[in-house]
Order: sequence, then structure tokens, then C-alpha cells
Amino acid sequence: MDPLVSTKLRPSQSRPGLVARSRLANALNPEAGRKLTLVSAPAGFGKTTLVGEWSEERADEGHRVAWLSLDGGDNDPVRFLFYLVASLRRGTGEERFGEAILSAFRSPEPPRIEALTAAFVNEVAAIPGGLDLVLDDYHLIDSEDVHRIVSFVLERLPKGAHLVVSGRANPPLPLARLRARGQMAELGAAELAFTEDEAGAFLKGVMGLDLSVEDIAKLEGRTEGWIAGLQLAALSMRDRKDSSGFVEMFSGSHRDVLDFLAEEVLESQPEAAKEFLLSTSVLDRMSAPLCDALTGRSDGQAMLERLERNNLFVVALDDERRWYRYHHLFADFLRGRLGQENPELAAELNRRAAEWYEQAGWFSAAIGHALAAADHERAARLVERTAMEAWSGGEAPTLRGWIEALPDEVVRRRPHLRLHHATTLLFTGADLRGVEDALDDAERAFNTGETLREADETERRSVLGGVATVRGWLARLEGKPDLAIELSRRAQGLLPEDETMLRAFAAFCLGEASRYADDLQRAGEAFSEAVGISRAADNPSVALGALSHLAGVRAEQGRLREMEAILDEALRLAEGRDVGFAAGSVLVGMGHLHYERNALDAAERELTEGIRLVEPTAEIGTLVEAYVTLARLKSAKGDGEGALEAIRRADRVARNSSVSEAKARAASWMVRLRIARGDFEAAALWEERVVNPGEGAGSARISEGITRARLLLARGEREEALGLLHRLRREAEAAGRRGTVIETLTLEALALWSKNEKERAVGALAQALSLAEPEGYVRTFVDEGPPMADLLTAVLEARRRGHLDYPARYLAGLLAALAWDASAPDAGESRPEPLSEREAEVLALISAGRSNQEIAEELFVTLSTVKSHANSLFGKLGVRNRTQAVARAREMNLL
Repeated sequence: MDPLVSTKLRPSQSRPGLVARSRLANALNPEAGRKLTLVSAPAGFGKTTLVGEWSEERADEGHRVAWLSLDGGDNDPVRFLFYLVASLRRGTGEERFGEAILSAFRSPEPPRIEALTAAFVNEVAAIPGGLDLVLDDYHLIDSEDVHRIVSFVLERLPKGAHLVVSGRANPPLPLARLRARGQMAELGAAELAFTEDEAGAFLKGVMGLDLSVEDIAKLEGRTEGWIAGLQLAALSMRDRKDSSGFVEMFSGSHRDVLDFLAEEVLESQPEAAKEFLLSTSVLDRMSAPLCDALTGRSDGQAMLERLERNNLFVVALDDERRWYRYHHLFADFLRGRLGQENPELAAELNRRAAEWYEQAGWFSAAIGHALAAADHERAARLVERTAMEAWSGGEAPTLRGWIEALPDEVVRRRPHLRLHHATTLLFTGADLRGVEDALDDAERAFNTGETLREADETERRSVLGGVATVRGWLARLEGKPDLAIELSRRAQGLLPEDETMLRAFAAFCLGEASRYADDLQRAGEAFSEAVGISRAADNPSVALGALSHLAGVRAEQGRLREMEAILDEALRLAEGRDVGFAAGSVLVGMGHLHYERNALDAAERELTEGIRLVEPTAEIGTLVEAYVTLARLKSAKGDGEGALEAIRRADRVARNSSVSEAKARAASWMVRLRIARGDFEAAALWEERVVNPGEGAGSARISEGITRARLLLARGEREEALGLLHRLRREAEAAGRRGTVIETLTLEALALWSKNEKERAVGALAQALSLAEPEGYVRTFVDEGPPMADLLTAVLEARRRGHLDYPARYLAGLLAALAWDASAPDAGESRPEPLSEREAEVLALISAGRSNQEIAEELFVTLSTVKSHANSLFGKLGVRNRTQAVARAREMNLL
């Protein structure tokens, strides 16, 4: 994306002495319940001037006002949201507003616009006080995606927020519904037209004409208060002696008047000024150096200032008078005139503008002018040059539009462009057949003699490796992991070392495909490779995404300590960098880890912030995992309704996607929560959505199987449940999913315990504990509730008899956590944070009468560490000393 055009984020600079229109300014002020003010009228009715003056007055009065001047480039929904966030940052002074939305554009996967829009609304709702958001020149928007964004924002505007839309036509927004609800106000041509008094003030005070009351009345009547018509008439009358005669002959429609008077205005200018106007008409925005580049002269600044002084339809865009634009109608006229008189010059002027913008580093603008000049070779070269930057900025629709604006023969000669075209088609949700056709073209380019002669081996490998990478990603999305793995491997063998972005993408795709194929070892190696490539290329967003996926693999392998080390590394990498989405996925992983370790308050903090950062991208897997963990946490804290709401959110996210694994996980956990609440009828209704044997990734199949086993146990069908759990455990062991092995062994133990096969039950749980203890698992056991307490007590008794060699303090910590969960708070009282494993050990030793020094020696820690744990323990119990702590713990059945 080009550097931010700051002049889009403020109204055009108003001139002193403009006609005061307080009646209209008051009509723009928001009233209670109003969401939208629509200012809609043909060109030349002073819409921008009016709304701009009003917004400046609102800001002077202390209101928060955000302004966005739209142009054709804003039809790209990513660019539109980028500028929308920038306008809110400038208008509210909230420098971190939309940080997660902006970082989502750098996500390895395409951001979902619906999720970005929802995140935008959520952040607007968090802004203190009221907000006015102005979208000017909305008639330039014809993108259905952008219309959907604005409609979504309108429907969900928080209280105190107010949208002003200004343009030449009524936009395709839900206007009828807003009118019916009394939530909008409208200003049209009839309201915007000058009254006779305003026309007189304009013609005399602003344009400096000495006209009679009768002449003013005639002009106002014949123009019907059309401000542009009055201005054009005034410009034509400046040097006329017979003003009344001119007024008498003045007539015609708006379009006819504009054509007639604009020609007259243009012809009345000195030759140098006329040439300047025509030569610069191809520009949307003008600066003196840019104008000089087009005209070949050095008086650009003086000419712009002269035109502004003479009210010749030029508008200053900044306070310093460096950037200007023409009134849109006047620009349309000038371009039409230039095209009629000298179409070759129009192309040459666009070519010069493209060259200037290219040298200035404004590649998007350069591409637009190159396309307008039909300078397709330059445009193609610039698109190739800026493609990776467009990807990094999330501008896939813009990149696709550029490529599709080029002649097919130009694109076919450039395999990189065909590759980029295929990738944009995939990322923007186009027909997959078009993706395959574009990839086929990119490959075929190297089967022709001409291309083979011109291309070197590095370019060939780059394109063919890119083709294999995209095909691998497509295969993964289509649920073909083996093919995705093969294609990703092929890509890695082809891509040159310096193609870091594609190499990281290929490694990332290999990791996802391998995980889907149940090869966690290879998945971990691939994600590690993606991390290394990204870090070496100083691409922290991709590196963080790969690290969070690597941490997820370690979680599936039951290697929580390695998971923690990876997440710590990721947080260090994210520190001080603008990587909101990627940091969000790391925080979600950390929240999952904290939950398993029973640090519930810390888990909730990490999950809440992680969800805020990830929601803009709607990265399905990460969001579903976040909501599932949040649901488990709410349930652990006794908030059953909060748990159901969280799992419903997970289900909504999953069902709105095409990711079958996410759908299965959300549905599985919905069933588990229903079972935990004793709602077996509701759980049964979800069962058919859960069980899809043989489909999806191994993790999804196993999760569905475990849910099925829990349903069987809830119904008392223990033998069938045990057979299923045994098969699932064997599959998990083969795939190296130690976390699943621990869970299935735990459920087998509970099933055997319920059958009164206590010795076998103790043995099964002892196996699970031996795998879990080194990694610090807690909630996997504690979430099973009171039956687990009985079973753990039996394991502890077996240890005392010498039948098991097992760390007693780990068992004590689990029992303490179970007792804590069982100590339900009174109505209206919040449950305090559970004791950590170490705090439970300290409590047990305090109750045994050990001194702090003795505790330190027994636990092999320092005295200050013991004191720190004791103070934390006292705080959680709400006591001040050891005696009170022991008494309170006994009240809560913790001892």
C-alpha cells in the first residue's frame, strides 16, 4: 500500500468569507436516536464545503469528528478499512485504534472483511463520548463489499456515534429501514440550494460582483440556487460591462450551463493558465512538483495559488497549500476537453504522472496513471515490483484489479503476474477453476521457446515453485493433505533461497498439511522452518504465526513445557512491534496453557486480549480454540451461561466457514458442556453434527470420538465407551498425540471406576498421571469433577501402600484444585482464583506446622520464594496469617 494520503483524512480547507449557512449546519447536528445524516445532491451544490465547515465547528466545540474523503481506490475493501481506521485515529486521537485490524492485513491467511468490520464496530463502541464519522464523495464507491461494510457499521453503530454520508446520489444502504425507524435525516438539492439572500451574499461578498437585487433574484431563480452555476456565471461576468444583459440571456439545464460556462471560463483565461489547467486535469491530486513534471514548467506553486485566489474551482487539501484538487465537475470538463482536443497529449500526461509517482515511491498512483496512459509495460513492471507489498498490506483485491486491467497478452508474457493473479483469485474467493487456469498459464509460459530464452533458471524456479505453493494451499483447503504435502515439498525444492516470503509460505503450508495428515513430527519441523525463514527475512508477523502453530503442535503432542518456551519466545519477538493479529494468536495459545495449568485469571486475561486481536481476521482455527477454552474457563468458574455463550460464539464462527475441523471441534465442545450440565436431550440433538467417522484431520476425528465416548458414558453404556476409548488411545499413541492419550486414559479410568473395577481404574489413571505430571497438567483431571476426586484419593492411597511410586505433592495439588472447584461460592459472590500447585504444597506444609525455612528446604527453593507463595496464598484465601489460612482452608475443604 502506498504511504498514507493524509489529505484524505481532513476536509478541504475552507476559504475565509464563505457564506454562512447556519440553518444547514444545525440540521447536520445529530439528534438522539439518529444514526445517519445523508447529504445527497448533484455536483456543485456545496456538499463538501458545507459538511467540511460543520465538521470543523464540531471539532472546535470538543466533539470527536473523523473525516474520510473517498476516491475510486477505496473500492478495495481492505484499502477502505485501512483509511477508515486512519480517519478514526486522527479524529479521536486514539493512536492505537484499530491496531488489530491493521495487523490483520499482514496475516499469512486472508482476513475476512466481515470480521474486520465487526472488530471496527467493537472498537468504535469502546471510544468514550460521542463520535461523528464523515464519508465524503460516497458516489465514487461502487463496490458491493464496501457497501456491505458501511451497511454493517450503520446497523450496529453504538449509542453516541453518528455517520454522515455525502455524495451525488443516494447510496445502496438500508435507507428505507432507517427512515422507517426515524434514525436518519436527509439534506437534498432543495435544502442545499442557495436562497436568494445566500445567493446575494455569495455573488457580492465572495465573488465581488456589484449586482442589483433584481439581477441576483433572476440568477438565483434560473440556477435554482445551484451554487456551481452561480459561481460559473459570476466568473463569466467579472470583466463584462453589461452584467444585466448577461443575466437576461442566462438559461439552460445544469449540464448545459456547466458546459457553456466552463468553456467560457476556460477561454477567458490567459494561454499559460489554460494550458496549465488542461495539462494538470489528469491528476486527482496536485502538488507543485507534480504539476511541473507534467507541464515542463517551474511555476506550479504560483499557478495553483493564483487559481485558488481567483476561485477557479481549485481546492486546497492541506494547511500548507502543498496539495490541491480541482472541483470534480470542473475536472470532468477539463478532461473531456483535453480528450477531444489532444488525446495523444492526455496519454503522454498520464505517462509523465506515472513516471513522477514511480520516482516518488507512490507505486499505486503510478500504476493507475500508467494504465490510463495505456503504458502497459510500465504498469506490468510496477505491478510485479509492488505485488509483495500489496500482499503484505492485504490488498489482494487491488492487486487482482490491476492485473485484470492489463491486456491478456501482456500478462501472459509475465509468468509472475499469472502466478499473482491465481493467488489473488484464491484469496478473494473466486471460482477455483480460474485459479487453476491462471496457474496452468504460469507453468505453460516456460514451455514456450521465447520465454525459455528470456528467462533465467532462477526466474523459472521462482515461478514454478510459487505455482506448487499455491496448488499446495489449494489442496489443503480441499481436504487433500497428501497432495498438499507433495506440492509443498516440490515448492521447497524449486524456490530460490532469496524468495523468502514464498519459502515461508510453502513451509507453513507443509506444516498445516502434515498436521492434517496426523504427522505431528513433520508438522513441527515445517513450522520451525517457516519461523527460521521469516525471522531471517525480518518478517515478524509470519514468524509469529508459525510460532503459534508450532506451539499448537506441541500442545497436541502433550509437550506443554516446550509449548510454553515457544510462546515465551513469540512474546519476546512481538514486543514493541506492530503485529496485533499474530500476537493475538500467541496470547490465545498462552491462555490455553494457563487454563490447563489452572491459572484461571491469567488465562482469562490472555484469552480476552487474544480474541480482541484475532477477531478482525476471523482466523477460524485460532478463534474457535479461543472460544472453546474460554467456555471451559467460564464453566470452571461456575459461570454456566457464560460458558454456553462462549461455545455458541465458537460454533457461529465455525459454521460460517468451510473449515470442517473447526466445525467438529465447536460442536464437540457444545455436546460436552451440555453433558456437564446434565442436559442429555440437548446433547443428543448435537450428536449427528459431531460424529463423522473417517473425515477430517486426526485431531477432529479423535475429538469427535471422545465426545461420542462421553455421551455413551453419560447414558451408562460403559462397555461400548471403553472399547471406543481404547481404539482412540491406540490411534493417538500412533500419531504422537500425548495430550489425547492422557485424556482417553483418564476417561477409561473413570469408566472402570464406575463399573467398580477399582484396581484397573487406579492403574489407568496412574498411567495418565505419569504422562501428565512432568508437563504440569491440571484441568484435564480437575474438569472431571467429584468422581475424579474419589479416584485420585484411591491413587494416593495406593502410593502410600507402596504400590505406586508417584510424587505425592502433584496428587495433593490436583486434590486441592478439585476441592477448590467444589467450594461453590454463595449467590452473588465471585469465586476466588484457585491455588497453584506450589501454593497448595505450601498450604499443606503450613498446616503440618513447618516453618518457612523448613518449607524452603523441603521444596528446594529459597526462603524469599516461600514467603512470596505464602503471601499469594493468604491473598487468595482472604486472610492475614498462617493460623487464619489453615482455618479458612479447612472451612473450604482444602485440607
